[in-house]
Formats: sequence, structure tokens, C-alpha cells
Amino acid sequence: MKTRVVVTGMGAITPIGNDVESFWNGLKEKKVGIGPITQFDTTEYKAKLAAEVKDFDPKNYMDPKAAKRMERFSQFAVAASKEALENSGIDMEQEDPYRVGVCLGSGIGSLQAMEREHSKLLEKGPGRVNPLLVPMMICNMAAGNVAIQFGLKGKCFNVVTACATGTHSIGEAFRSIQYGEADVMVAGGTEASIAPIGVAGFTSLTALTTVLDPMRASIPFDQDRSGFVMGEGAGVVVLESLEHAVARNATIYAEVIGYGSTCDAYHITSPAEDGSGAARAMTNAIQDGGIRPEDVDYVNAHGTSTHHNDLFETMAIKSALGDHAREVKINSTKSMIGHLLGAAGGVEFITCVKSIQDGFVHATAGLETEGEGCDLDYTKGEGVSSDVNVAISNSLGFGGHNASILVKKFEQ
Repeated sequence: MKTRVVVTGMGAITPIGNDVESFWNGLKEKKVGIGPITQFDTTEYKAKLAAEVKDFDPKNYMDPKAAKRMERFSQFAVAASKEALENSGIDMEQEDPYRVGVCLGSGIGSLQAMEREHSKLLEKGPGRVNPLLVPMMICNMAAGNVAIQFGLKGKCFNVVTACATGTHSIGEAFRSIQYGEADVMVAGGTEASIAPIGVAGFTSLTALTTVLDPMRASIPFDQDRSGFVMGEGAGVVVLESLEHAVARNATIYAEVIGYGSTCDAYHITSPAEDGSGAARAMTNAIQDGGIRPEDVDYVNAHGTSTHHNDLFETMAIKSALGDHAREVKINSTKSMIGHLLGAAGGVEFITCVKSIQDGFVHATAGLETEGEGCDLDYTKGEGVSSDVNVAISNSLGFGGHNASILVKKFEQ
């Protein structure tokens, strides 16, 4: 008998709101959080837009001294985890801390720390490099800082699979509870890579859009899509075994029932051209959840607004869901918040849970005319009230990493 795993807490820092409710309300209102980059001078850059987190003050979430020893991606992780843990009502005084773990990833870690200290190295020599450079920069410090802040002494690790990081992290946390390694896992993704080297690198790869109109920049599945918009933020959830949640009389938001993970083994940046890898991840999640493809009501697509992703993901959905692909509601949260890279899967998982709770599928903002081969129902125009019993969230990362996670309305 598999251990049932439920969602009992959620926290989010996003370009359209710094808590779950404002983020979700923003999605319902088609609020686009994209604008000119303010974190550095973009005069010489082709890509000038990003989806930045606004009005974020780490002192609202943690001790100022602790915040100083964290880079922005870690601060986002701690802030979102604080909301998720408070939202879950979990009392660490009552818990065995060795049974509460963390799986919280970042795709990149801190580019800002690397840039800053590399400049010092060149200008002032090796002796002037900050002794905290390494522990502030490396990807696993988001998980480490969350564990330290909240006294979580169980399994603590992170997955780094580029843009699939958040979904893989939640999936592996789900497995950790199923396997009996933890009763509770704080899981998700965080990212803050709107830095000169990050924007320059993705632009050189021709992955970022150079459109200047924020309302036409991130337009997944649209014929005029021209690349993604870099976003930042964090999405963190509290997962726990059903038995543990019931024992402490927790509010249960949804149940995680399936997880699938594959690799295209094809190309470092392009998905497999027939969508087969992503399709198999979805199929694996559906089989793991013990349901049929026809049971899926809603797909939160990876939907990056790049030509290849949107076309090949459409093919993957058709392959995984068969004829039912034409009946299912699909959308892309990235149409409003851009691409949060390693954090994308975390906030998109939260979107799935809120869609189940509210019976609402948000619109793919900015979608006007579907591109060639993009011929499914991407929730164009306005969001729709629709009963969502089962949702699947997809994330696809550079390196060919595919992850799909299946969330279901909770029934006792």
C-alpha cells in the first residue's frame, strides 16, 4: 500500500505578488508582471524586459543579519518557505525535526555573487574575494538556509535540472515521503538570475525575446512568440504523509498522486522534436497515479513562449493524452510571470493546487492567434470556471530533463 502524500502548505514570491493569494489573484486577473529590467543598465543589451519581483524586503521574513549572509535566490526560498510553513500550521516544537526534510532547488544559484566577486578578483586580487562567496553562491544553499532558519533536520537535498528543477524537487520530495524517509517535506524551487551575465548568456543563445512591449513579450503558443522572458521568485510547498496530516488535524489542499521523469537524450537545449520524452514523463506520472489519461482535466504547460518548446510540448500532450488532448484545458502561467527557471515548477504546482481549490483555470495572457501546430485549447482570452479534479504540471529543462507531476482533489 503506497503512502498517500498531501499538500498542506504553500508559499510564493513572484513577479505579480509576494504571497500565494496575491499571486493567484493576479493570475485570475491576467496581471502581467513583465517590465523593463531595473537591476542593471540594459543599454547595450538586446533583451530589455524581465519579470522582476517587486517590493521584496528580506527583513520582513528573516533576521537582517541572516539575510546579509544570503543571496537573493536564498532569501526568496526562505521567504516562500516561511509562508508555506505558517500556512501549513505545523508546529516544529511538536515535531521530530529529523522527520521533517527539505528538497528545494535552484537552477543556477547566484550569478550576482559570481559577477561581483569576479570583478573584485580582477581589480583587487584574490585576497579581496569575499570569504562567503562559495557558501552564498552555490545552488544547494537555498535548501540549507531553509533548513537552518526553521530547524528542519531531516533529509535535506536539492535537484538541479535547469528549468525542470522545481518540479523534480517536489517529485523527489513526494517520493521521499512515499518511501518513508520523512513525514514532512518542504519542497519547491527558487531563482534570481536577472543579472548581466545571465541575460547576456540567454540572449546569445537566442532564447530570450527582444520584444519591447511587455504585453507581447511572453505569449506562449502564439504565432508571434519569439523567446522567453526571464523571471525570478520562489514557489514552495509543504508535503506530508496523509497519516501525519490527519494526526495533527491539518488543512489538506490537494493530494499528489503521480510523478514522472525522463530524459530526451537528444540535445542540450532543444526538446526532442516529436515530444516523446515529455510525453513519456506525463504517461509515467499518469500510470504512477493509477488514473487514465481521460481523467486529466487540466495541464499547466511548461509553455515558455519559444518556438520549439510550445510546438513540441503540444505534440507531447497529444501523444500522452490521445484524443482527450482536445478536451483538456491547457494554460501557461509564464504568460504573466515569465520563466522563473528553477522556480517555475514550484509556482506552477501551486497554480495547479489553486485551480483545483477554486475550480478555475487562468487564461494564457497575450495569446491572440495560435502558432502553426499549436492547435489545442490553451485557455485563450479569459480564464474559465471549470471543475478541476486532476491537474498535471509539466517542466522541461535544458539537458533534455522532463518532469511531470500529478495533483488531485483530495478525497478522504
